Amino acid sequence: MDMNPSQLIPVEIAQSEIKQPSLERVFSSIQKRDGRVDDFDIDKIAMAIYKAAEAVGGHDIRTARYLADRVVDYLHQKNILIPSVEEVQDAVEKVLIENGHAKTAKAYILYRDRRTRIREGKSELMDAVAETLVETNRENANVGNSPSAKMLQIASAASRQYYLSRLIPEDMAQAHINGDIHIHDLDFYAKTLTCVQIPLGRLLHTGFDTGHGYIRPPRRPGSAAAQAAIILQSSQNDMHGGQSFAFFDRDMAEFVADAEENEIYQAMEGLVYNLNSMHSRAGAQVPFSSINLGCETSEAGRAVTRNLLLAYEKGLGRGETPIFPNIIFRVKAGINLNPGDPNYDLFQLAIRTAATRMNPTFSFMDAPHNKPFGCEVAYMGCRTRVIADRHGKAISDGRGNLSFTSINLPRLALRASGDVTAFYGLLEETLTLVARQLMHRYQIQSHLKVKDMPFLMGQGLYVDSDHLQPNDDIAEAARHGTLSIGFIGLAETLTILTGSNHAQSQASRQLGLEIVGFMRQLTDYFADQYDMNFTLLATPAEGLSGRFLKIDRKVYGVIPGITDKDYYTNSFHVPVSSDISAYEKMSIEAPYHELTNAGHISYVELDAPPVNNLSAFETIVRTMGQLGVGYGGINFPIDECRLCGFSGLIDNECPKCGCGDIRRIRRITGYLSTVDRFNAAKQAELHDRHSHLH
Repeated sequence: MDMNPSQLIPVEIAQSEIKQPSLERVFSSIQKRDGRVDDFDIDKIAMAIYKAAEAVGGHDIRTARYLADRVVDYLHQKNILIPSVEEVQDAVEKVLIENGHAKTAKAYILYRDRRTRIREGKSELMDAVAETLVETNRENANVGNSPSAKMLQIASAASRQYYLSRLIPEDMAQAHINGDIHIHDLDFYAKTLTCVQIPLGRLLHTGFDTGHGYIRPPRRPGSAAAQAAIILQSSQNDMHGGQSFAFFDRDMAEFVADAEENEIYQAMEGLVYNLNSMHSRAGAQVPFSSINLGCETSEAGRAVTRNLLLAYEKGLGRGETPIFPNIIFRVKAGINLNPGDPNYDLFQLAIRTAATRMNPTFSFMDAPHNKPFGCEVAYMGCRTRVIADRHGKAISDGRGNLSFTSINLPRLALRASGDVTAFYGLLEETLTLVARQLMHRYQIQSHLKVKDMPFLMGQGLYVDSDHLQPNDDIAEAARHGTLSIGFIGLAETLTILTGSNHAQSQASRQLGLEIVGFMRQLTDYFADQYDMNFTLLATPAEGLSGRFLKIDRKVYGVIPGITDKDYYTNSFHVPVSSDISAYEKMSIEAPYHELTNAGHISYVELDAPPVNNLSAFETIVRTMGQLGVGYGGINFPIDECRLCGFSGLIDNECPKCGCGDIRRIRRITGYLSTVDRFNAAKQAELHDRHSHLH
């Protein structure tokens, strides 16, 4: 039975017994954790015990000294000549418990654990700094290896350690460290928001201030396109995620209305050049930019779409495939899908461009979950979708994701030893933890000031931020954003629970939908419980696919079909190595799009550029729409010789000039990148990708 912490000494102990131990019994030395030997100081033990007691209401230094004496006695009984720090701390815990001070012991253990985490954090930080000085990490393939990028990575490592050890509640921090969950963009935890669909039209109408002076509204296409690039760059410097225009064709239309076709083309070409050359975030990366278009039917809006697609199709100065922007072509019957639709020609141009450059990807406005919103739904290249709003109109402009955290589904299945009922129990527990963690982060985010995000909030990009003052909290605007719960590894989870994934058996296919449906149901419950826009995300796991796998392999070993490769399968996707047709793959994955209202994407993989088979390419796109896919893309290898510009499938040397300097472009979690920037897990996944066109 625990005693009152203010009465730490058993009553039978006489006051005369409460004294410093004799010099003969006190150790002269102690071994530190780094191996150094230092002077032994019993007062430090007494003070540690006193502070632990104080944490639970105690305040008796005499008792602390008595217990410190008992610690020394215990260490002598074990015949230890020079005790280590860990041996002393173990002895303190034992003495406290054996003398009836369980509450004090618990406080001491918690304090010891926190200090251990801080100490380990410092060590991990130094390791991260050393590694970064050699080369930046590959958690994000859009981050370069420049000096600025290295500085950003070092700052990120320091921020992550600080938040985990000092700010985030213990259970949430441990869940992240242990690999049960992953808090995305942890380095920005208390600093900003994730992403936004930028209201381009309003900014071009009113002008804007980047902090170094006012930019007046443009008058010609070139100025409008240049300002669009500046807006993307400025917004990204205030956020940690992607930046997107929800209605680029509509918003740019009036600024090209009286221009000649060539002037419009030059403006769009300049935009593509800028978005692949201008840098953001201290020079570490180019803006992660997405552009939605395809449904504007005015002639000026059509000219914007047509010329952006033509400029992107042509490529950069030597014909190289542009990495950015992610172009997302909205597909909708009655507007562009069928012959006779006013933008049918633009849909055909989008098909041709995508068959050459892998962009645009396609969003389907007639998918069951998008159709109620007309043409309002906009996506980002990383798959984010923001539309319904508990606090306002269902719009895309001026809204984005606040933060997201992903669940390690295979870990839960492994912990449940393959028992489905136990798995659901762990899943509910973890979902609840993530909801609390997202709200913890939101409470911090909502108290940030407008001046902390001078462009995003100060220039009124976010809904309801236009009337806020620099020192106002951003809560009124931020509440329109989404808090998203993500997941990874459904395929491996099903294999653990049933012995096969959803591409291998109908039973697994049904269970997969039930699991994700359960997650969506609880996510909707959290939205009601907290009155926030909680949504379910099919996570774009770039660095995460390898992180979760690596942690689980250490804990559970190498398990065939689960941890025997270097990555977990992304979100609800069927394994990339599955020998399966494009139609069957889309049939399996399409139902998950409606469940994952925070964002999703499905891919069809081809083994060569389909530029000479546009009809097959178009058939795949149409099939996606017919099956209910919300957002889809078609992947294929793009190899380009850096010397002569030859493009095609290239082995080791260019077949035209013999050069071995080859630029290899592939899609990674929603955007294009060169293969040399892929992390090890994504390199392994790329190797396993299997063509779906039979």
